[in-house]
Amino acid sequence: MAELNKTEFQKNPAEYLENVIKEYVAASPRNQLPAFNNEPIFDAPLVGFADGDDPIFEYYKVVVGDYHLTPRQVWAMDQGEGGSPSPQHLSVISFIMPITEKTRRSLAAESVVPSLRWNHARWYGQELINELANYLVSLLTKMGYQAMVPELAKFFEIKTLDNGERVSNWSQRHIAYAAGLGTFSLQDALITPRGLAMRCGSVLTDAPLTPSPRIYKHHLANCLFYRGESCGRCIERCPVGAISKKGHDKKRCREYMFERQRALLQELGRDEGYIGRYVGCGFCQVKVPCEAGIPQPD
Repeated sequence: MAELNKTEFQKNPAEYLENVIKEYVAASPRNQLPAFNNEPIFDAPLVGFADGDDPIFEYYKVVVGDYHLTPRQVWAMDQGEGGSPSPQHLSVISFIMPITEKTRRSLAAESVVPSLRWNHARWYGQELINELANYLVSLLTKMGYQAMVPELAKFFEIKTLDNGERVSNWSQRHIAYAAGLGTFSLQDALITPRGLAMRCGSVLTDAPLTPSPRIYKHHLANCLFYRGESCGRCIERCPVGAISKKGHDKKRCREYMFERQRALLQELGRDEGYIGRYVGCGFCQVKVPCEAGIPQPD
């Protein structure tokens, strides 16, 4: 793992942290699939930064929901009563973890239930993300700053709205969008320069970090369908018809993942070896033009 180097950190904190994150993922034993010859889960990550006071976080309360927390709210809730005062600077570190081609190909070969390899990548991958986030907190603390992981905080929650939609109060995709790492798609995923077959994480800190530019024109700029270039391949890939030209039916998607998948695996005689609270999905993330990059028109 990267050695602590305060001098290099002070020269360019954002660049230093980006290099630390990439080195950590490359070296971590957690970035391995034990059941698949310890082959890697993720390729080299993408890293972006956002100002914790960027107006976009207040805007999320309108376009996402008033339940979505701003960085300042997260910080205050983490400190609790009697905690340290709100810092002058607040920065968000966001990282994208692209899933390897071999794992993507394993899912591309399926049409009813996800591959075992994809399932393992989902859950072992989350363990790596949590470990990396905690490592960044430790590193920043040694540098003399405060930091925390919103997704691992006691107040982080995924809840069900009255309409049946499940939502979180700290959406990693929206955090990544704010940090300049990608735009949204017809199936609600985030299309990054490494595609939408990925997972992501974030850390909040009072270290002053230069925000990454959002170079896209709008929040749907990377999706061929919304660019008017007629794609919609994700519609064909969904095994339960949860994606249409109208968008993503989250309720139908959730029913498939949480209620039907285990039974389907048993019917197929393939229920051995799967891990995690649920199997996972991701069909719409592979065999599509945005799988591994920002798609270009034909």
